[in-house]
Amino acid sequence: MSGTEEDAPILDPEAFGLTADQAELTARARKLGQEKFAGRAERYDREAIFPTENYHDLHEAGLLGICIPKEDGGIGADLQTYSMVAAEIGRYCGSTALTWNMHVCSCLWSGALADDLEMSDEIRADHNKRRSIHYRRILNDGAIYAQPFSEGGAAAAGAVAFATSARPVDGGWIVSGKKIFASLSGHANYYGVLCTEVTEGEEPSRRNTLYLAIPADAEGVGVVGDWDPLGMRGTVSRTLIFEDVFVGHEAALMPRGVYFQAATRWPHMFTTLSPSYMGLAQAAYDFTVRYLRGEQPGAGPVKRRMYPTKQIAVAQMHITLEQTKALWFQTMREARANPTKDQLLRLWAAHYTIMENANELAQLAIRTCGGQSMLKSLPLERIYRDSRCGSLMLPWTAELCLDRIGRAALYEDGETDA
Repeated sequence: MSGTEEDAPILDPEAFGLTADQAELTARARKLGQEKFAGRAERYDREAIFPTENYHDLHEAGLLGICIPKEDGGIGADLQTYSMVAAEIGRYCGSTALTWNMHVCSCLWSGALADDLEMSDEIRADHNKRRSIHYRRILNDGAIYAQPFSEGGAAAAGAVAFATSARPVDGGWIVSGKKIFASLSGHANYYGVLCTEVTEGEEPSRRNTLYLAIPADAEGVGVVGDWDPLGMRGTVSRTLIFEDVFVGHEAALMPRGVYFQAATRWPHMFTTLSPSYMGLAQAAYDFTVRYLRGEQPGAGPVKRRMYPTKQIAVAQMHITLEQTKALWFQTMREARANPTKDQLLRLWAAHYTIMENANELAQLAIRTCGGQSMLKSLPLERIYRDSRCGSLMLPWTAELCLDRIGRAALYEDGETDA
C-alpha cells in the first residue's frame, strides 16, 4: 500500500498517556495490518484458511514473543500493552487477531500473570526453567501455540472441572479428551490444553486444572470435522481429539494449582478476546468515513458525506466508538490480581460493551453506507460477520456478563435470600 496515508491509532498515544514502548508496538502492528494483513483478509475469509503468511510476518516483527518476559528474550508486554496491539491487528484481520490471542495467552499466562501469583521459591524456579523451553521455541523457530478451551459444557465458563483429563504416570501424564471450536487446529505446533488432573478415587476438581503444551504431532492427537462458519473463518477452529496422549513434565505451562489461582485472582485474563473486537469496531467506523468521503478502495470516488442523515449516523457511530474505547481502556489500566468489586463490575461491563457494540457499529455502518457496502469485494461485509460472533464466545458470553453484573451489583459475597 505504498503511498497510502497511514491510519491514525485507535488510541492516540498522547491523549491516552501511552508509554513510548506502547506507542511503538501499536504503530508496528498498525503498519503490518495496513500494509499486509488487510490485503490478505478477504482470501482467508473466503476460503476459510489459516493466515499462515501473517504469522510469518508476526514472527519477523518480533510480535510472536510480545508477552515473553524480557529476561527470556521477548518484549515483556503486560496485558494492557498486548491488548492495545491486538486491537490494531483486529482492525485489519479479525481472524489473525483472534488466533494470535490464543498464541499470546500461552506466554502471558505463564509469564506476567504467573509472576504475579503465589508460588514457593522452588516451584517458581522450576516454572521459570520450564517456561523458557516454550519461549525458545517461539522466538527461535516461530512455533505457534494454540489454546483450545471449549468442550461443549460448563467447564469453559468456570462452573465445573474440564472433562479433558490428565492421568499422572511415570515422567508425565496421559491426556484424553476433546476440545471444540479449537482455533488454530491443524496449524499450531503446540496445543496449550486446559485439563483436569485425575487420580483414582477422587472427584474431578477445578482446583486440579493443568495447563499442558501438547505437541501437534504427538501420537494420539487428531483434528476432525469441517470448518465453514458465519464469521472468523480464518481461525480454522476445528475439533481436537486427544486419545491417550503422553506428555512429559516439561509440557506444563503452569505448575499444579497455579491456573486455578489465576482464574480466581486474575479475572482480566479472560477478557483477552475483546481486543480483536475492539479492532473490528474501529474498522467499521473507519470504513464508513472512507466510504462517505469517496476514499474507500473498490467503492468508487463518489462522495456521500453531504447528506444530513449520513452525518448524524456517523456522529452516532463516533459517540459509540469513543464510549467503548474509554471504558475498555480504563479496564485495561486496572488489570491486576485481586481487583475490587467495582473493577470487576467494570471489567464485565467493558467486555459486554465491546462484544455488543462491535456488531452494532457494523450494522449501523451497513445501513449508513447502503447496498454496495454488503458486497464481498469490500471489507464491511466481513467485518459485520466477524463482529457478530463475539458475544457468543466463552468464557464470558454476553448473557454470562449480564448475569454476573446483575448478581454482583445486588449481592455481597456470601449473601443469600434464605
